[in-house]
Amino acid sequence: MNFDKDTYIRLIIYILSKCYNKPHVGKTVLCSILYFIDFSYYEKYGTLLTKETYIKSKKGIKPKHFSEVTQDLIDKNKLFLRKEPYYSRTIHRYYLTIIPQAKFSEKELEIINLNINKLINHNASSMAKYIRNDAPFSIADLGENIDCKHVFSRKNNMK
Repeated sequence: MNFDKDTYIRLIIYILSKCYNKPHVGKTVLCSILYFIDFSYYEKYGTLLTKETYIKSKKGIKPKHFSEVTQDLIDKNKLFLRKEPYYSRTIHRYYLTIIPQAKFSEKELEIINLNINKLINHNASSMAKYIRNDAPFSIADLGENIDCKHVFSRKNNMK
């Protein structure tokens, strides 16, 4: 699978446009939402929407291209990053500097919006707990690529 950078960028921008008013949505939550959108899309259509590679890390989900893509968007002044206090932690929040224009098909938006609406109220801690119950994540070893084929082992509450 070849990484689809254009779709990935559009997806990051779309997610950020939907959660601009959520002070708890930082890098960890954003990466987790990307993961769930891609894996839910795979579960329904047999392919990852962005064809991103997701790695299991101590903090949860680590998308392979996330840092590179977000830095590119920052360099092009489409995003800016602020490190902000969030209770006793520091959160990495991304802000849009552009007006997003969603160019997704109806079937893509169905999966995207379903996952955003389901996950948008999680903070990093609750998201980490939620992800631990997801079959693809729990089956992978630390530092290993998460295999999307394991979505078919998900429990009904993860769908």
